[in-house]
Amino acid sequence: MPPARLPASYFGMILGLAGMGQAWRAATVLWGLPRAIGEGVLLLATLIWASLLLTYLRQALRHPQSVRAEAEHPVQGGTPALMAIATMLIAMAVLPYSRTAAEFLAAVALAGHLSFSLWHTGTVWRGGRSHQDTVPTVYLPTVAGNFTSGAVLGALGLASWGWLFLGAGVFSWLALESLMIHRMLGPEPLPVPQRPLVGIQFAPPVVCGMACLMLSPGAHEPWLLMLWGYGLFQLLLGLRMRPWLGEQPFAMSYWSYTFGIAATTICALKLAISGVDSARVLALPIFVCANAFIGYLAIRTAALVVRGRFLR
Repeated sequence: MPPARLPASYFGMILGLAGMGQAWRAATVLWGLPRAIGEGVLLLATLIWASLLLTYLRQALRHPQSVRAEAEHPVQGGTPALMAIATMLIAMAVLPYSRTAAEFLAAVALAGHLSFSLWHTGTVWRGGRSHQDTVPTVYLPTVAGNFTSGAVLGALGLASWGWLFLGAGVFSWLALESLMIHRMLGPEPLPVPQRPLVGIQFAPPVVCGMACLMLSPGAHEPWLLMLWGYGLFQLLLGLRMRPWLGEQPFAMSYWSYTFGIAATTICALKLAISGVDSARVLALPIFVCANAFIGYLAIRTAALVVRGRFLR
């Protein structure tokens, strides 16, 4: 039996947990909820991030061939981008406590993001891929990575730099979206184990909206509502497709849904703070549902850890 290993995709947990921690920070402003809850969620995300990062780095030193094989895999190859994305979210989490630590983490994450996304994109552009290997993980390096880079730079007050990354993310998203829709409409459906990855497909509009709100706090222009609306439509589509998507029993890949759900919630709360009527109506049900879903995934994941089935 091969030794258990930590896939880079497990860093997707941090995106959901850190995103919900940020949502709780916004909820504290909007509804006066206890600040300790959001900070507790962010602390949990930070501890899990540190544990995953140390484990993955040790694995990379001991078994570099397995790490390289994952990065070169036609489906899983985009998932190492999650390490830099998760680190950027942790940088935003620690920013109120230490700007120096936040800047250090952001700098390391940005360097890692650019290095990996350029390497991965240059590899993909050489061609030779099967149409069946086009799955939403391809969004992670150039779309999710660039959007989150813009968000962390906005949080650090470096908006002019952040808009550069946001632009790279937007045009990468628009280029890849048509490929993904074409794959979904094709004659061969996604295999059952890959269906939870559709959660990544739901994320770009709301993660883009979240980044815009970090770069331009208090904004509520119509195009921001359009991004949020597209994200809400995607999530409703996910509910409509639940029986098909749910054919895959619970697995860690279900965390793919959480970045989009958390970003949707952050957008709702921040737009509500800005006085947007639709956001004021929708913010509470979205917030409640997001907490229920991510809490459910956290409980199921903790059960895997207790039963010794967390690593594969």
